[in-house]
Amino acid sequence: MIAAWLFKREICEYRGADLNKGFESYIEKRDLGSEGFGDLLACIRNSNILLQNTIHFVTYRNNLNKILATAYLREPWKMGVHKRRGVVYLDVHKLPERPKSEVERKRCYWGYSFENLATENSFSDDGRGIDANVEFCSVIKTKLGAHRIVMGAEMDCCDATDDGRRFYVELKTSRELEYHTVEAYEKEKLLRFWIQSFLAGVPYVVVGFRNDAGILVRTERLRTKDITQKVKAKNYWQGGVCLAFADEVLCWLYGTVKENEDYVLQFVHPFNRLELLRAQSPCPEAITLHVQQLSGAAD
Repeated sequence: MIAAWLFKREICEYRGADLNKGFESYIEKRDLGSEGFGDLLACIRNSNILLQNTIHFVTYRNNLNKILATAYLREPWKMGVHKRRGVVYLDVHKLPERPKSEVERKRCYWGYSFENLATENSFSDDGRGIDANVEFCSVIKTKLGAHRIVMGAEMDCCDATDDGRRFYVELKTSRELEYHTVEAYEKEKLLRFWIQSFLAGVPYVVVGFRNDAGILVRTERLRTKDITQKVKAKNYWQGGVCLAFADEVLCWLYGTVKENEDYVLQFVHPFNRLELLRAQSPCPEAITLHVQQLSGAAD
């Protein structure tokens, strides 16, 4: 069953919408740390997924996004790695960020504003009350190579076929393309769009292109499976390379980490290798409580 806001198809005809509307009342996203992971683990417990199936990894999609993208991009990231009862839990670690300028905050808001504009039953049409902390999370069982994964993934909205079958849609924003920005867009943004959508089986990405004033210029609907073909001739990146790299990382990780021990996996400057370090802090309480409750359910 798919639960999310409904995609507003007429967004593809919108021109000139002001994505700045509602910025003054916008509630920015809070960093919940492991609290958010606890919500995902509670959902997994309630469904008995781990008791009924062999699962190797539990994670949010964001961690897998980082691993797959590292095949081509050089950006820093860290994640917690905790092996309990044969399952490796990948916890999101947010790197320190410098405070955003007003312009950067607005650019971030334009993405949420476009999501609001492109969905039914969300916030008010003028953007008042947009809260970046309100989201839908889908829990997905998937495989990458030989490893079975349970993954939590935030979903923007859903659409439906003529016979009523629902499917998810990713919503993205980007600065309108110019001749000198197309290459960077196809090398980096399309790579990120494809990874995020492919991992969760999302068939469509809708991109809202805006100008520097935050005005919606046009929209483009992309089929996820066509994105790799779009860049194939230019040899910017290949989806198969990302998947093969991630498979190698997961094989190495699962075979290296020890039961009941805690690590940090990181890719940081000088960006020439992945590092697996023993963690200096204990296992997050959310994971410890989760494992304890699973043990009680199995007894």
